[in-house]
Amino acid sequence: MAEKHCLGAGLVAGAVGGLVASWVMNVFMENAGPKVQQVAQKFDHSAQPQTSQSQSSSDSAPKEDATMKAADAVVSAATGGRHLSLEAKQKGGPIVHYAFGALMGALYGMCAEYSPIARSGFGTAFGSALFAGADLWAVPALGLSGSSSDAPISSLATPFSAHIVYGATTEGVRRLIRAAA
Repeated sequence: MAEKHCLGAGLVAGAVGGLVASWVMNVFMENAGPKVQQVAQKFDHSAQPQTSQSQSSSDSAPKEDATMKAADAVVSAATGGRHLSLEAKQKGGPIVHYAFGALMGALYGMCAEYSPIARSGFGTAFGSALFAGADLWAVPALGLSGSSSDAPISSLATPFSAHIVYGATTEGVRRLIRAAA
């Protein structure tokens, strides 16, 4: 039987896949991320070991990630310059993460509906492209993080791996939903 294509169904399946994948990505980062980082550092000859002094000074201040900064930027733009408190940024960051994950999943779902190339590697090519486009290019370009060229290569291992997991999960969920339709 010929495969039926439907842009709307692809969008919905991809968005749901992206939401699920965003959650799986968070779980991966929490549980496997430190181990991936540890293994990657063994192969990164340019990485400088951190001293306990630099670790303690960086651990004392609350750290804002790119999603927290993005949440603050959205609120600031929408309200004419008001900024979020740290507590509000901590709540807004995950909203940005899941919204972006759903949006990228929706775009993927629409592309995957018509292009086998988009689905290559069971979504891992998509995850890799998303890592390159978002983490390596857009986030630094928007001033939400420092340049990845300034960081040791090993510091990219965990986010890259997490995006591979995101891509594969998005594709798996997308396929399940499309098969049920």
